[in-house]
Amino acid sequence: MTSHGKGATGEPVSGSGQGLRRTKSIEQSIRDTDEPDTKLKKTLNSWDLTVFGVAVAVGAGIFTLTARTAGNVAGPAVSLAFVFAAIACGLAALCYAEFASTVPVAGSAYTFSYATFGEFIAWIIGWDLILEFALAAAVVAKGWSLYLGEVLGTASPVATIGGLDVDWGALLIVVVLSVLLVTGVKISSRVSLIITAIKVAVVLLIVVVGAFYIKAANYSPYIPPAEPAESETGLTQSLFSFVTGAEGSNFGWYGLLAAASLVFFAFIGFDIVATTAEETVDPQRSLPRGILGSLAIVTVLYVAVTLILTGMVNYTELAGDSSTLATAFELNGITWAQQIISFGALAGLTTVVMVLLLGQSRVLFAMSRDGLMPRALAKTGSRGTPVRITVLVAVVVAVLATFFPIGTLEEMVNIGTLFAFVLVSIGVVVLRRTRPDLKRGFRTPLVPLVPILAVVACLWLMLNLSVETWLRFVIWMALGVIVYFAYSRRHSVLGRQQAGLE
Repeated sequence: MTSHGKGATGEPVSGSGQGLRRTKSIEQSIRDTDEPDTKLKKTLNSWDLTVFGVAVAVGAGIFTLTARTAGNVAGPAVSLAFVFAAIACGLAALCYAEFASTVPVAGSAYTFSYATFGEFIAWIIGWDLILEFALAAAVVAKGWSLYLGEVLGTASPVATIGGLDVDWGALLIVVVLSVLLVTGVKISSRVSLIITAIKVAVVLLIVVVGAFYIKAANYSPYIPPAEPAESETGLTQSLFSFVTGAEGSNFGWYGLLAAASLVFFAFIGFDIVATTAEETVDPQRSLPRGILGSLAIVTVLYVAVTLILTGMVNYTELAGDSSTLATAFELNGITWAQQIISFGALAGLTTVVMVLLLGQSRVLFAMSRDGLMPRALAKTGSRGTPVRITVLVAVVVAVLATFFPIGTLEEMVNIGTLFAFVLVSIGVVVLRRTRPDLKRGFRTPLVPLVPILAVVACLWLMLNLSVETWLRFVIWMALGVIVYFAYSRRHSVLGRQQAGLE
């Protein structure tokens, strides 16, 4: 790895601070991207990044989450819930756009935190992202397997071998997409574009057809009267309810806010765009466009679908856990919609798995290059992709998706993402103060107001997650602290540079 660089004053700029708070300078992070053995190939443009963002955010949720949230929590106001969620997500996206254009290096929130908060916090957020992406990829791969069974007209692609249930559908999609990612990120982008175009076309078809069956009376009342929610106790209740003793309600304004917390996670995905910063040709311009552009497209699609859905049928007919977008079409006698929606969901989940695997491998790549994970993993192949890490990630995700039931752990993805959003939003304010001289391809407006609002919005959403999710999160973080002090701190490239060992 490169040794200390020199700034204009002759002082080292590879990093500052000692121990847990040592930070890696922006200049050193950018210099590391030119290391021959760990160099990623720059091939992506703003269009590629936008496609990745849309690809990961438009999945099966648009066909299932919309109907269930309307029927059980918000009624016709679910469309407004998506607008509220988009605003909260947009605040964080503005912060991501500034950071990504200022520090165009792989790793997203991990790399940003290393430059602002120091090595220990960077490790914590990197450890958090490992959990987020790997678990999300496994969960979505299992969902893909279920929809594969529907499209093929067979039972779920699960075989029992020696008393062990093997989800061969999930295994298949993880292996195929990992091979594609090893081949090259540009090829992966082209495949993602084709599949994303298919699923967006399915969504637009649903919107156009459904528009002919809208009845204005179904929008009234837009915000239904509040009803007592089914009470949850113990570890299953939200942290907010656990601390305050407050009981939530379905529908009404409280239900609308609760719905915004639920549907917020449909937008998660633009943060993965930031992980590809190092592979972008013109990151200062392309990254902000990709992040904000994908968020805008996804918002329009979700709001359009919810308006069509709640206009086609009364929200009370969508109550229950089994309702989907197809339910509204079946109630209107459009029986062919189920197969089309299943096909759209299958296409949607394909790109979601791909982009999650991509994000996971890039975060782990950045951590390995910094020595916080084994540095040998960061070696890139002849095609400019981190082959070793991609294979490792594929094996871990494949094992999780093939052999383990993961449904109850989905909220772990949510809390991990929101934690990253909070740190990035705070980091923008910190970097503005510590490094006002940096060239910023995009500047977050109204700093510090926008970052503060982003932090408040994300913390509120985190409080709405269950107590058991928080406990699992704390346990995973505690395990990360042990790994850091047992391995990462001693092998840190920056730490060894400061000690004169490299």
